[in-house]
Amino acid sequence: MKKTNAMRILDGAKIKYETACYDDDGEHALSRGAAEKTAEKLGINPAQVFKTIVMRTETKEVVVFCQSAIHEINLKKARAACGAKDINPVKSEELLGLTGYVRGGCSPLGMKKKFRTFIDESARSFEKIYVSAGVRGEQLCLNPEDLASACSAAFCDLVLEG
Repeated sequence: MKKTNAMRILDGAKIKYETACYDDDGEHALSRGAAEKTAEKLGINPAQVFKTIVMRTETKEVVVFCQSAIHEINLKKARAACGAKDINPVKSEELLGLTGYVRGGCSPLGMKKKFRTFIDESARSFEKIYVSAGVRGEQLCLNPEDLASACSAAFCDLVLEG
C-alpha cells in the first residue's frame, strides 16, 4: 500500500490509525451523499464517516471543516466558528491547486498549506471516525482527538438542524 501525505503525517506524529479501502467507481465525485455511499461500501455507521469540506471566507481565507456524512454543514455555524461574515465552498476545479487533493479524496491532513480546521463535535461521541486518506477509495480510521491534534483542529457544532 502506498502511503499518502495524511498517513505520513500520522506516522510522524506516532498516531495510531487503520485504513479501510473500498471500490471507487467515480460516480460519487460530484454528488451529494458521497460520504454515505462510502460508509455503505465499508459497512460502517455513516455517522462515523466525516467528509472534508473546504471553504473560503470573504477575506479569501481558506478554511476546512469536517462534517459527519449524515449531516449537512450549517453555514451560519461555520461562519461563527471561523469568525467570517461570509463563507462559500471552494469550487471543485480549485480544490487540487489549493489542497493537493481531488474532490472525493480530500483529507483534512496533509494539504499543501496548513489551513484552520474545524471538526463537528459529534465526532467526539465515537471512539473512532473515518476521514479520507487523501485518495479516492481509501479512508483513515482514527480517534477524533488524535485527528484534531494532527491537524490542529477545533471541535464545534456545525450541524444544520432540520
